[in-house]
Amino acid sequence: MKIWTSEHVFDHPWETVTTAAMQKYPNPMNPSVVGVDVLDRHVDPSGKLHSYRLLSTEWGIPSIVKSLIGTCRTKTYVQEHSVVDPVKKTMELKSSNISFTNLVSVDERLVYKPHPHDPYKTMLTQEAIISVKGVSLSSYLEGLMANTISSNANKGREALEWVINRLNAEIEEFAASARGTMRSSMAAAAFVEK
Repeated sequence: MKIWTSEHVFDHPWETVTTAAMQKYPNPMNPSVVGVDVLDRHVDPSGKLHSYRLLSTEWGIPSIVKSLIGTCRTKTYVQEHSVVDPVKKTMELKSSNISFTNLVSVDERLVYKPHPHDPYKTMLTQEAIISVKGVSLSSYLEGLMANTISSNANKGREALEWVINRLNAEIEEFAASARGTMRSSMAAAAFVEK
């Protein structure tokens, strides 16, 4: 078993980062995620939003790993459960693979919360527990997977920034359109008064 952990600070408020996290896929930084299906989404009596999603991914498994685990199949499925608590301002996301569980399990946990010293920033803590079973060199393979997870985590952070920039651009475009509509209405009203 190998445990990988990481922390990252986003220069955006918690509301912005969690909104982007819910809209993270698809994105050009993580092309391996080829599908996202929302299986269930509800708000519990305490006001927390629960989302259950199924992610379809294409793993870029190195050929040596394919030969060690005895498969050439690379399409995998991941189950994801997230809980957003708008009162405590936390978002916890847990995911685990549901493909190849007889060979490998990857359990990941991400927690987004406001930075303790700056409310305009967001802390992300990540942890992944990797277990390779029933094959020789399992420790080596777990190390390879931890490196892949680390690389993918960096891509995931870039993807969140990309989504945030896209959302900000959409907001600005909407605001500009609203200002233009307002000016047109005011001009029309002024013309009618004449």
